[in-house]
Amino acid sequence: MQPEEIAARVWPGRELELEPLGGGITNRNFKVAVGGETFVLRIGGKDTALLGIDREAEHAATQIAAELRIGPEVVAFLEPEGYLVTRFVEGSPLPVAEVRKPATLRRVAETLRRIHEGPAFPARFDSFRVVEAYLATAASRGVSTPRKYERAKQTADEIEHARGRQAECPCHNDLLNANFIAQDGAVRIVDWEYAGMGDRFFDLANFSINHELTDEQNEELLMAYFGELEEEHLDALRLMRFMSDFREAMWGVVQQGLSELDFDFVGYADEHFARLERTAADPAFRELLQ
Repeated sequence: MQPEEIAARVWPGRELELEPLGGGITNRNFKVAVGGETFVLRIGGKDTALLGIDREAEHAATQIAAELRIGPEVVAFLEPEGYLVTRFVEGSPLPVAEVRKPATLRRVAETLRRIHEGPAFPARFDSFRVVEAYLATAASRGVSTPRKYERAKQTADEIEHARGRQAECPCHNDLLNANFIAQDGAVRIVDWEYAGMGDRFFDLANFSINHELTDEQNEELLMAYFGELEEEHLDALRLMRFMSDFREAMWGVVQQGLSELDFDFVGYADEHFARLERTAADPAFRELLQ
């Protein structure tokens, strides 16, 4: 079904203007102008359920984020396809250099804390199980196991053992720079398709590694988030930065067997495997596992 036909289901008989939105590597997104207002139509990519995406859970998480004034307002949810329509968030991108500034880190920390202390999300997200599921799905689609997987999985098992069982809270789990929007002095977050109950330190580490924060910036982030700086929080963040890249690398692997988008998923996976190897090679990281 064409995006114009999908939009017509939301606004039957209305005059519409659709404009493709770039940047996404999972779905097709369109900016929709109708009646002087602007919205975003998200059309899920092929077989995204195999990426761990539950469109009903995404809808619920997006509604909760909207109620917390963190995410965009939900306008419509079209079933059975799971197409999501949200109000367009008027604001500006948050460049990485801007994100790294202390004032912005404090705003991000406040926003993440509001998510983590908010109402429960219906889905669950466990990075240790996600990488295993991605490997199995990739194999079922004829994608070979990356040669770097086994060593990364051994390290992941050590991290899971070192950290032990963690209390779950609502998490976004996909804190790429493109998902942050500055609006009226606040930080808004979009794209809640991986949101679920999980480890707050995966969220914090996911944000940290995706913006390549320094040790000093990590301390600033954690100080703003917890109100104090504890070594155990820094240790957890450092360990889970590895898991963020492992998840991202395996996401790139499984997409090689699923996606129909014109994107270099092999290069994407290789980039994240290379970064997690650099993380694991740091003697200070190895000490945390011992």
